[in-house]
Amino acid sequence: MTETPPVISIRPTEDKDLDAMLAIYRHHIQKGIEPGVYDEDDTLQADDLKRRRKNMKAKRLPHLAAELNGQLVGYAYAVPFRKRPAYRFALKHSIYVHRDFLRAGVGRVLLPALIDACALAGFRQLIGYIDAANEASLRLHHNCGFQEVGRLPSIGYKFGAWTDTVMVQRPLGPGNQTSPVIW
Repeated sequence: MTETPPVISIRPTEDKDLDAMLAIYRHHIQKGIEPGVYDEDDTLQADDLKRRRKNMKAKRLPHLAAELNGQLVGYAYAVPFRKRPAYRFALKHSIYVHRDFLRAGVGRVLLPALIDACALAGFRQLIGYIDAANEASLRLHHNCGFQEVGRLPSIGYKFGAWTDTVMVQRPLGPGNQTSPVIW
């Protein structure tokens, strides 16, 4: 008999997830491919993350957790692409997976759930910025309908080397085929 693989469940993040989200985030900033500067005194704190989540919820922006056997194994969220009203239907997103669960299918479950949540909230475009060296993330995004729309050469500097960033985009719902409901 074949054993059924564990199911990754997706749900909105909760305050109880803060420590796990911070640990995942800090690992990626300190050791991951994603460009960033890690400074012990200037890193994201639990109160900052709690405040961001509250603000995002008030603006109908998704902040999702991926859970496996009761453990937070990843999270994803979307924020406004720009603050100006003309861009209110476009979001940019971030997705982080626990280092012990990379290439375990977490992103394949989490990113489509984020796409669906953004579309259900009435947004029309989703944008991502991905380190050009992160082939797994580029492949995931391509498989989820994103297209490369730009490249920023040598935009990041981490671990003693310059890194390129790839900008990807995909439509949500009807995309630009119809006018949005103005809110």
